[in-house]
Amino acid sequence: MATVFETRLIGNIGKDAVVKNMDRGVIAINFPVAHNKNWRDKRTGETKTKTTWVNCTIWKKDGSNLRILDFLKKGALVELEGTPFAKAYPQEDGFIRTEIRLNVSKTNILRPAKCEDDNCVDLVDQEDADDDAFDTTIDEFTLDEDDF
Repeated sequence: MATVFETRLIGNIGKDAVVKNMDRGVIAINFPVAHNKNWRDKRTGETKTKTTWVNCTIWKKDGSNLRILDFLKKGALVELEGTPFAKAYPQEDGFIRTEIRLNVSKTNILRPAKCEDDNCVDLVDQEDADDDAFDTTIDEFTLDEDDF
C-alpha cells in the first residue's frame, strides 16, 4: 500500500531566497521559514512564543521560470506544502547539526514582504531569530540522492 508524508507549513520567510545551480541541470531555491507557536503560560499569564525554523527548497529544472523569486523575500507570509525530512551532519567543531527541511511542491504567498525603499520590514520575531539555537544558514546545502 502506498503511503503519503506531506506537510503544510504557514510562516514568515527569514531570509531572501537564494538560487543554487546543482548538477544535472537542477536549480535549488533555498529559503528558511519561521513557524511561531504562541501560548499563554498558565502560571504567569505571560504570552510565550516558540519559533521553529524550517529550511525550504523549491526544485526547478535549468531554464525554468524563476518569477517566484520576486515573492520569496524576507518577511513574506507563505503557505507551503511538501515533503519534510530531517538531515544531520557533523560541523567543524565536532557537534552534529540537525535541521528540518521541506521539499516544496506547492507555494502560496499569503502576504508579500512589506518594503519601503528596498528596506523590508522584518516580520520574524527578532528575539527568536537571534537565538543561536535556530541557525538559518542555507549556504551549506548539498544535494543527495536521498533528498528526493
